[in-house]
Amino acid sequence: MTIPDFLMIPLAWLWANALTLLAAIAVLAIGWQLARLASRAIKRLLPLAYGIDRNFAPLLSQVARYGIIILSVVTALNLLGVSNASILTVLGAAGLAVALALQGTLANIAAGIMLIWLRPISIGEFIQGDGVAGVVVEIGLFGTRLRSSSGLYIFTPNQKLWASAITNHSREPRRRIDVNVSLPDTIDIAKSRKVLLRIAGDDKRVLADPAPNVHVESFSGAAVNLQLRAWVATPDYLETLYALTEEAKVSLNRELAGSKADKAGITVAPDPANPSPETQAGS
Repeated sequence: MTIPDFLMIPLAWLWANALTLLAAIAVLAIGWQLARLASRAIKRLLPLAYGIDRNFAPLLSQVARYGIIILSVVTALNLLGVSNASILTVLGAAGLAVALALQGTLANIAAGIMLIWLRPISIGEFIQGDGVAGVVVEIGLFGTRLRSSSGLYIFTPNQKLWASAITNHSREPRRRIDVNVSLPDTIDIAKSRKVLLRIAGDDKRVLADPAPNVHVESFSGAAVNLQLRAWVATPDYLETLYALTEEAKVSLNRELAGSKADKAGITVAPDPANPSPETQAGS
């Protein structure tokens, strides 16, 4: 059986350039491994360097990885006889088409750089934006990775996050707790206020400045709606909110409500206008 003529040319080329081809494959394999190692090393070691913002590590690790891969491909092509001029010519001719096809990808890269440069968010902070909420795990080259308070993995493109309003629940050192209390109008408002203020004052996590306060929000039929406001350090927000909500109901029932109807008429709940997502990074 003879080999067809149209196969002779590629087979002859492979035979003549077998060593060069193996060298090119080796360059690609080594480059791939180096890219992985460099990416991991930068992500792990860069945050340990003095004065380097840890938000830069994921972005720089991805840039290093793709840069080494591209360099490996160019080196392998050079070994196979493809000149740099030819590669640049092809890239230049395809550049416009690639740019048009990857407008969204390029926008994500630009948005990622802006997120890191202007720092509206940072790794470890709890944020809301683009309809998602969670602790920032990584700001990457193309997207930002979050972890929700229930442990869900969330990935959002940088451009969508950059173009939306971002609420950062961890950036400020302190936050205000708002607890709504609804009482039957048969219960004394002044005594209720004293009970709520005592509860806030007894909790060591509540800040003395600004001082806690209780005010009447509204009157609704036979109910009086009060609101307890207290400031706490941001990491203590959720635990203190839950503690004050529970203690307010228990104390009002014990000290002021006489009948079962009075107790049933006392409702205590966090103010829905002041959202209370998870603010403790890593929890």
